[in-house]
Amino acid sequence: MNKQTLRRMVGGGLFAAIIVVLQLIGGGIRFGTFSISLVLVPIVVGTAVYGWQMGGWLGLVFGAAVLLSGDANLFMTINPTGTIATVLIKGIACGLAAGGCYTALHEKHPTLATVAAAVAAPVVNTGVFAVGMLTVFRPILAQYAGGTDVVTYLFVAFIGVNFLVEFAVNAVLSAAIARIVQVVRKQLEK
Repeated sequence: MNKQTLRRMVGGGLFAAIIVVLQLIGGGIRFGTFSISLVLVPIVVGTAVYGWQMGGWLGLVFGAAVLLSGDANLFMTINPTGTIATVLIKGIACGLAAGGCYTALHEKHPTLATVAAAVAAPVVNTGVFAVGMLTVFRPILAQYAGGTDVVTYLFVAFIGVNFLVEFAVNAVLSAAIARIVQVVRKQLEK
């Protein structure tokens, strides 16, 4: 095993551990039904430092941590397979989206690459969640909506404040994330 592979493995393990801890701690920060996901920041940093594949891995770790933390228990009682699929897919997709944005832009615009990755992660995470809710869980969502429009209910009751807070955290921290990425990349190049 070469030195670079070992660094990737250790770095990926450290980011994965940070994600698990933040997911467990973040479970206590709630807006409505859902907790605010603080793990999108280490997914973006890990992806920017180690590449888009690491984004997919860290997204998978995020999804698994959500399932293990109990944040998806409401949906597990309704449809376990649909819940597991939705949660894992949204995690992987947000990591891959962040990685794709960063990879596409980092050569010419490193700061913009980090900002785009930081913004893409919550958008994709929430977008895949919405698709899962409107497909897999639509009947139960319609029941909860009690005759109101299902899509409106989804965005007001389940997504609204949660998404806005996650998006704002990532957008505000994106400049700091860009600086962290620059420092870490320089250290790894030495």
